[in-house]
Parts: sequence; structure tokens; C-alpha cells
Amino acid sequence: MSFNIALSGVSAAQKDLDVTANNIANVNTVGFKESRAEFGDVYAASLLSGGKTKVGDGVLTQEVAQQFSQGSLQFTNTSLDLAITGNGFFATVPEITSRDFSFTRAGQFKLDSDNFVVNSNGDNLLGFPVNSDGTSASVALSTTEPVRIPDSSGSPAQTTEVDIRMNLPAGDAALDPQDFDPEDPLTYNAATSVTVYDSLGDSHVMTYYFIKDNTAGVDNEWYVATAIDDTLVDMTDSTGADTDPATAVNSVGGNTGNAVTASKLIFSQGGDFSGMETPDGLPTLDFKMQTEALGAGILANGSDPTQQISIDFNLDVNNATPNEPTQFASAFEVTSLEQDGLPVGRLTGIDIGPDGLVRATFSNGTSEPIVRVALVRFSNEQGLTQESSTQWKESILSGEALAGEATTGTFGEINSSALEQANVNLTTELIDMIIAQRNFQANSRALEVNNSLNQTILNIR
Repeated sequence: MSFNIALSGVSAAQKDLDVTANNIANVNTVGFKESRAEFGDVYAASLLSGGKTKVGDGVLTQEVAQQFSQGSLQFTNTSLDLAITGNGFFATVPEITSRDFSFTRAGQFKLDSDNFVVNSNGDNLLGFPVNSDGTSASVALSTTEPVRIPDSSGSPAQTTEVDIRMNLPAGDAALDPQDFDPEDPLTYNAATSVTVYDSLGDSHVMTYYFIKDNTAGVDNEWYVATAIDDTLVDMTDSTGADTDPATAVNSVGGNTGNAVTASKLIFSQGGDFSGMETPDGLPTLDFKMQTEALGAGILANGSDPTQQISIDFNLDVNNATPNEPTQFASAFEVTSLEQDGLPVGRLTGIDIGPDGLVRATFSNGTSEPIVRVALVRFSNEQGLTQESSTQWKESILSGEALAGEATTGTFGEINSSALEQANVNLTTELIDMIIAQRNFQANSRALEVNNSLNQTILNIR
């Protein structure tokens, strides 16, 4: 009996050494969770043995339990490196059409040749589909889909408003607006340009020409003529009527290929902006192209033929604050020239928020939600079936996988550009190894003593 007791102690000490050695070996494994050997004594009773004199029958390894405590974070420069702080696991599948789920805390993800997000095993990370506003379309493990970063373009935006802030030189000589020719700089006082965009993201150059009016009895009034590439441009007020100055300026010859229209700015004697000649609202420019082949009202590149651009001399596009032009005794200077259009954007990177929302960022400054990384939790994490590569499978003991969004309920948050390190305390493991080694030696010594006693008995004559 004593041999069996000592042998069970040796076996338990060996199991403890194995578990501790495995913890130490995986101290640098991302997402690894340390294990702990749990033991119980063995006690057998019978009707013939007395309860007060019964000796135990040794020790038994009851379970090797994993400890799902939080590991420390190591920050990286890769946005697809993900770490969970708090409850939850990433869900993965071996193939994009598979429903064979595995769960992991290891967030070393990358893109494969098809732009799917995969781990080092090639398993696909799963996420929830999202609406255009970034909200999840469905939050269930059954509706998750492999996360894919599309090599797409950011949507363009056609210009609808241009804001200009400038100073017109009060001392400049007045000119006859009817002599205006955009190809002759002697027929206008100043000019400036801005790039605007149509509905397809194609760029066009809009040029403003400023002409100080020399009409008798008129002081401190300026015509603003506008040209856009070789496209016919009509300037109207907010009611759709042509502005009066446009009639005079458009009657000028010598501007073949560039249709020019105008509005009028009025200043006080002190140089402050008094307003525009048309009180009905902001002037607008209509994109229209007319050729013999296409006819009127059709843009050759297929963009929106009804596009209008509001020309705003009073308001900052971004801040919606008064931003009026001036007429002071200084040189012509444009202090602000902004427009709200965007060209086609190229994918420049991705951003993953604490809630798992993946947004694609584009070169035109826009971003679009793509998918939300799914998290999964279990009622009994220690009931999970352990697999290699720091992955687990659902089991009867773990309970059913419950999917949810990061930062909601009991789910933790997702940290981009970070990895969760193993939760192994190396100092503690080395101490445990010494203790297991001593236990092994002590139980081995017990075997030696039992062997010596047996030899003594055998030598009795």
C-alpha cells in the first residue's frame, strides 16, 4: 500500500512539474492562459475498516484548470493587432464558408491575398455586418461573416458650396465691365482659382475675376465674373433668375471656350462689405455642357448634369460663421477659399475602435464603416475544450457561445495596435517548479524507504 501511495505522489508531482513547465514555455505566447494542476486526496473505506484508523490511499490529479485572468498589453504599430481587455473571445472559422467556430484571445491578425483578416493559422476573423451609420445590422453568432477589408475607393462628393474671403484693393483703377476678357489681365483687377468636383469626383478649375465698376455715379462696386474650365456656366440668384451683371459681362466677345458670368459686390466708403446686388440670396452656378454630339444639359464624363454650386461671400463653409470680404487700401489678398466637394478617395488605412467597429479611411479624408469585430463569451470559461494555437472550442461544460458587441453588457473592449500577453507570472512559476521538484524528491524518497524496508524484511533469517 505504501508503495502505491508514494507512487501516486510521484505521479502528482510529475503532473505539477509538467503544467508548470508548459506555463514557462508559453510565457511569450500571445493570448496564452496559464494552467493550474488541481489535486485531491484518495480515500477508500470498507465495512471491515475502522474510520478512525483508516489511512489515505494517496493523491489524484483531478483537473488541469486554465486561469482566464487578464494578461498585460503590449502595444504595436499594426492596426490589425487586437487585444481584448475584459471578458470575451474572438471568433474564427477555418474557411470563409465554414461554421466550425473556434475562439481565441490571440489577436495577431493580418490580411491574406484576398484581403480577409486571418490569424497565423489562416483562420478567418468573424464580425457583425453593419449599416451605413456604423450600427450593427445583426448581433448573433449565426449571422457573423468573415472580416474583409475591401480594396475600394472612398465616395466622391460634388461641390455644392464655395466660400471665399478676400480683400479687394480700394485704390485700384475702375474698369469697364463690358471690356472684360479673361485672357487679357488688363481688363480685370484681380483673379483667383479653386478646384471644384463633380458628382464623379472629377476636378474642375473655377476662376473668379474681380472687376471694379467704372460706371458714372457708382463707387465701391465690383463685378465678380466666374469661369469653369470650358463648361458653360449660368449664374442665377436663389430664385433661379439670371443676375443682372451677368447679362452685361456675357455679352463680351473674345472668350471662346470659356463662358463667363458675373455678380456684383458692394462696399461702404469705409471698405466694409454692404452686400450683393441681388437681394434674393446667394448666386449659384449650373454645370451645363453643350456640344453638337451630346446636345444641351449633358456632361461628357457622365456626371450629374443638374449640379449647382452656391457662391458664398458671407459664410465660412466649415464653421457657418460670418466671413465677409473687405475693400481696404491694401493689396488683393485671398484669406480663405474653401469648397465642400471631394475627389475619389483611395484606401489609406483602417481604424478599429474600442467597440470593434472597423472603418476604412481614404485619401480624400472620408471614412466608411465596414464591419464590427464580434466578441463571444461563455457562462463557464473553464469548461471550454482547449486546442492548439491558443484556441478553444465550445463544450457542454462551457455552455453555449453568446455573441455580442465590445463595450456592451459584460463584454470587454477591443484595443487596436495591441496584443494581450500570456498571463504567466514567471517568478511565481519558478517558485512552483521548485516546490514541485521538492515534492517529487520527497515522494521518491518515500519509495526508497519502502524499498529499504522490504529489503530488510527479506533479509530476516
